[in-house]
Amino acid sequence: MQENTDQQKSTELSEVQRFRVLIVEDQEMPRQLFEAMIAGSGRYGLVKSIRSADMADLVCGYCKVDLILMDVLTELGASGLNAAGRIKRRFPAIRIIIVTSMPEVSWIRRARDLGVDSFWYKEVNEEPILSIMDRTMQGEHVYPDEAPVVKLGDALSSDFTDREIEILRELITGDTNQEIADRLHLSLFTVKDYIKKLLLKTGLHSRTELAVKISQAGIVINDRQLIEPD
Repeated sequence: MQENTDQQKSTELSEVQRFRVLIVEDQEMPRQLFEAMIAGSGRYGLVKSIRSADMADLVCGYCKVDLILMDVLTELGASGLNAAGRIKRRFPAIRIIIVTSMPEVSWIRRARDLGVDSFWYKEVNEEPILSIMDRTMQGEHVYPDEAPVVKLGDALSSDFTDREIEILRELITGDTNQEIADRLHLSLFTVKDYIKKLLLKTGLHSRTELAVKISQAGIVINDRQLIEPD
């Protein structure tokens, strides 16, 4: 009798949990929160919870997955954005939500370009992730208008032009001004002039201090190695 009851409960649970979710998250606390939220939702079931985005393709190949909660910077330097692009090409029916706490200014655009369904900031989003999941599974594409605005010295992240953001991204590589100039196809004078203007805008005192503050703020991430070639 007990065995029959357990089988009945298992059948009822599988019928209620219509959508199977893969979590890709290398930080312990948010991963546990996502797992608990899914377990208590009554309409989602956990397929697997992994730390590295490089394993996501493999899981999707041997498990039925309806939805992925995908962090961007994952274990061993694996990029959730790269993984999302690969999965969308191989398994276009799988819905993907990027979940991140980093205010990197380029990630929203890159996620859209890759066909990611939705995008959610862990710490500043007023709408719960479960609501984003529901809307995404109903066919909506839920994106914030922009990355969270953070301070860099006296300036806000929203104060920088696209070219200034490009220079900021290069500064955290540790490369010389000449190397940056060569990579961006600019003159050395132009790069130096941009850095001087950025120091004035932020009120910071040196190139080194600027690079350190950029890294701390998370406005740009040195993830060139994470971007797969076309």
